[in-house]
Amino acid sequence: MQTIALKFGGSSLASAEQYRKVAAIIRADPARRYIIASAPGKRSSGDTKITDALYAVFETAQAGGDYESTLAAIADRYRGIAGELGVRFDIDGEIGKIRRRIETRPERDYLASRGEYLGSRLLASYLDVPFVDAEGTVVFREDGTLDAQATNRALGGALMGLARAVVPGFYGADAHGTIHTFSRGGSDVTGALVARAVRASLYENWTDVSGMLMADPRIVDSPAGIARISYRELRELSYMGATVLHEDAVFPVRSSNIPINIRNTNRPDDPGTMILPHLPADAAVRPVTGIAGRCGFSAILIEKDLMNAEIGFGRKVLEVLEHYGISFEHLPSGIDTMSLVLNTEHLNEHRDAILHEIHDAVHPDSLIVEDGLALVAVVGHGMVRSKGTAARVFEAIYRAGINIRMIDQGSSELNIILGVAETDYAASIRAIYREFMGA
Repeated sequence: MQTIALKFGGSSLASAEQYRKVAAIIRADPARRYIIASAPGKRSSGDTKITDALYAVFETAQAGGDYESTLAAIADRYRGIAGELGVRFDIDGEIGKIRRRIETRPERDYLASRGEYLGSRLLASYLDVPFVDAEGTVVFREDGTLDAQATNRALGGALMGLARAVVPGFYGADAHGTIHTFSRGGSDVTGALVARAVRASLYENWTDVSGMLMADPRIVDSPAGIARISYRELRELSYMGATVLHEDAVFPVRSSNIPINIRNTNRPDDPGTMILPHLPADAAVRPVTGIAGRCGFSAILIEKDLMNAEIGFGRKVLEVLEHYGISFEHLPSGIDTMSLVLNTEHLNEHRDAILHEIHDAVHPDSLIVEDGLALVAVVGHGMVRSKGTAARVFEAIYRAGINIRMIDQGSSELNIILGVAETDYAASIRAIYREFMGA
């Protein structure tokens, strides 16, 4: 029998009505056996996510303030869901444990994790399936990094003997029992870890959209959906701001060739987007799979005659960034030029010192910084098969009256990345989308 691991996001578990939808989805397919749950999200635009409320409790406690009203509101949220579902759930006892922990050993990650913990306990009770705590199965090192191998062993050992189970997303613990969390959206990662550990045939990621779109709908009106996408394409788009799936969720399932299906809890009949290890050789592939981007970049522009003949030039420059713990985003270069594209926020922490040390290290003829840069990525396996794709991208940008300040293309020809002024960011994405989709 097939085995499906499925993760539900915060919007999918925001209310009792959403819990009922989730239960119907799970019961519709006996292969859906291992459920990963997020903390309840917003019920409406003016609502507060449970995780945000828990962070507020921690911050108020750290400042010596009164957090009881916020804690009571959190309890009421779970109490209301349990009451509507007809589930017996000792929320007062659980909140009491949280309160005692705040008073004795307050920890930010512990408080943040309680949203997933409580929501998953409630979901397990409603479904009448075992609850398996991530605290004993998702293994972190003391430095807060994931121990993937130990996690795979622990999750496999805990789950393989169970017909079904609910596992809370977003957190785990180290050998001393200290709770650690992933970055926001990290329940996606937990879901991928569970899928790998149980050797799932499919990882379903249920959210509030019917799969991935070719472009940001806040920029492009009604962009086309993406039916199929490869792991590599997803990685490129996620890195550049496409946020349907946490970018680190790709790695656990990719190593086991497990496909991911992005689905909509509110429209369960929609097929969503399939994320595959490799697209079939005979698949009909658009030249461009997706367009994404981000603002907030700066470029350090270095010029020096005969730079290419100076052994160790690039190493000396990059050692300066390493000294300040900064990674570069892109590194376009010429014979006598080198450009470092960096996150502006990171650069600004040590801007003057970095420029001074680069100058001392390589003695450039010119060293300047350009701020206000946006990066736009055009991604697609079909680009390598379709002649003239790059020309069409550049022509679209030209017709829109936009100046390209940087061009970078990966060796795999999977993507083309353009640097444009932040003021031209949205117009660039719209122009490229129109060129390839005619809308």
